[in-house]
Amino acid sequence: MVAMEAMTDPEMLLDRLRAALHSEPRIGREFRPDRLEIDAEGTLTIEGEVPSVAAKKHALECVAAFSEVSGVLDRLRVARAAPMQDAEIREHLRQAFQQEPSFAALEIAERRGRKLDPIRGVPDHCLGRLVIEVDDGVVTLNGQVPGLNSKRLAGVLAWWVPGSRDVVNGLAVEPPEDDGPDLIEEAVRIALEKDPFIEAGQIKVGVRNRTVRLTGLVSSDAERDMAEKDAWYVFGVDEVINQLDVRR
Repeated sequence: MVAMEAMTDPEMLLDRLRAALHSEPRIGREFRPDRLEIDAEGTLTIEGEVPSVAAKKHALECVAAFSEVSGVLDRLRVARAAPMQDAEIREHLRQAFQQEPSFAALEIAERRGRKLDPIRGVPDHCLGRLVIEVDDGVVTLNGQVPGLNSKRLAGVLAWWVPGSRDVVNGLAVEPPEDDGPDLIEEAVRIALEKDPFIEAGQIKVGVRNRTVRLTGLVSSDAERDMAEKDAWYVFGVDEVINQLDVRR
């Protein structure tokens, strides 16, 4: 990648980046980053609020496409679906993770600063640990889980909390697992099946590379939108093509 000293005009690059973000309809023409800076090594910092996870991913894809950008420091936050304090978000996460059957063999804890509080102790035949941290609506997940599906499901459950502004999924997979379209497809299906507002049996999921295609029938426009959001919430999904038909 090109270092900043090799650039003729860093401010000109930032103007091009702003123009690209402004012209990308999938982000929203009203979006203006609160902070857009690039350092001497070509690392771009982008900060601001976007309307959805889809818009966040499209914005990151947009700036990362510039050859002069060697890395992106993501400070984008998603607008809250509902006003919620960190304590409320933590309570929702506690309940969701403890009630999820596939997490029954996981130790669950909560980090507040340097303090680590157990939520559920080490179970028999423990398969890993899930550590939750919430700061100003940003949910950070750390620890280790036994598969990519577990990592992705934890991220989806965190995004389902209405007050979540971002989910930083730092969960390690032990033992390591090779990723691919089949695993992404499986994770999207799991998310749809666990969503109580969606008839997942009527939806077909196809994945090519990291692009998800949804086809089939749903009962309402709201269900169509929820299915698309669930797909976007899955870690590793870069694009969602929503071809769901609404049953009239």
